[in-house]
Amino acid sequence: MIKNISNLGDAALYCDFGKEVNKETNSQVIKYFKNLKKKEIQGIINLTPSYNKLIISFDLKKTNFNEIKKKIENLDLNETKFEPKKRIEIPICCNDDFSLDIGRLEKKLSLKRDKIYENFLDKEYFCYMTGFIAGMPFLGDLDKNMRADRLETPRVKVPKGSVGLTEQFANVYTFESPGGWNIIGNTPIEIFDSSKIENPNLISPGDTVVFKQISLENYKNYNE
Repeated sequence: MIKNISNLGDAALYCDFGKEVNKETNSQVIKYFKNLKKKEIQGIINLTPSYNKLIISFDLKKTNFNEIKKKIENLDLNETKFEPKKRIEIPICCNDDFSLDIGRLEKKLSLKRDKIYENFLDKEYFCYMTGFIAGMPFLGDLDKNMRADRLETPRVKVPKGSVGLTEQFANVYTFESPGGWNIIGNTPIEIFDSSKIENPNLISPGDTVVFKQISLENYKNYNE
């Protein structure tokens, strides 16, 4: 549940669900996010969920902090029904051309390459949030022996489709962009499709994800 609701500037609320980063806390964030989005409350113009926070931006010409706060506090979380959460399988090619940081991870984690991939692939991941770049999913939780810091010097360009690890999370780069995650492979599928107006994200908060390794040949022919 929400621990505290406070002002964030003149036209936003900051809903704090606590310091923990886990499925239980994040599920509460997602539940509030989906309920508020479904209700389309007058004056709310944007909802931004994260691991354990929810930022609600509003139009001062239509509402105010106290009105939105009261509606949040009186929200019936069991009133609205939603589509079932999805379990999504993501193909990943771990060819040398794509596994840019596997050597670094071998040293940092004191694990052999094969063991790193075995651990990574033998896991179901929970989508905590999407962001940083459009549709990028933040997927937890990596086992403790698989957690490594970001690169000391981030890359100027990380290829689109790159699958990366850092700290307790895995992610997929939906566009070419700067980044400092440890890259272990690449997926040929579109994680974010801007042509789909209503729901461009393949992976949404609350979904679960598994990765399936494919060969370089299958990668090249995947979309044919």
